[in-house]
Amino acid sequence: MDRRNFMIIGSAAAVAGYAIGKFLPKSSGDKLYLRPPGAVDDFDDLCVKCGQCVQVCPYHSINLLDIEDGYSSGSAHIDAKERGCYLCDLFPCVLACPSGALDHATKVVGDVKMGVAVLSDTAACLSVKRENLSEAGVKHLLDRKAYNDREEALKDKIKGKIGQICDLCVTLCPVGDSAIAMSETNLPLIKNGCVGCGVCAEVCPAKIINIAPKMSYDEIYKEKK
Repeated sequence: MDRRNFMIIGSAAAVAGYAIGKFLPKSSGDKLYLRPPGAVDDFDDLCVKCGQCVQVCPYHSINLLDIEDGYSSGSAHIDAKERGCYLCDLFPCVLACPSGALDHATKVVGDVKMGVAVLSDTAACLSVKRENLSEAGVKHLLDRKAYNDREEALKDKIKGKIGQICDLCVTLCPVGDSAIAMSETNLPLIKNGCVGCGVCAEVCPAKIINIAPKMSYDEIYKEKK
């Protein structure tokens, strides 16, 4: 195939892909999916599905949605139950984004507004029940392949908590006690510093923490304050 025909076919494929994307069912992606830090309000329209953020994430937290996700297919998201966002220094995902879908003004943790954590079945919390963290409870985290020193260090922190009263959500939160802390009843307390990174949802052995994407602390907790 000569260069001219290659360019024609390549251009046709790009146009076809764009057209197919436009006819896929529209999803409210910004509300349904947890996006990487710095995601703008019109992320779904601006994300060019290049995967650059996926490639540079040192914790392998970011993935691309499948075609079954409609118009959002191919766009970047985070499944917090699988791997939360550890709010890396310098935000490599933001720096790698070429389209403005991730705002380059996102420079510090305080700039991040991914969502907010919400606890469901609080009676199942190991800390409330004063149960020690077992190796079996975190086996899925420890069995995951580590590709770099950061992921190895994370595993070491988790291993160090085995045999102690579970407080992984508090200990591993990359924001700190302005986002989550233990209450007097040994229940994790979500605070207004929570940015919805999802780490607490990932590491909770009882799987009782969820992230409400694009929601603010006040929207979820204003009636409880």
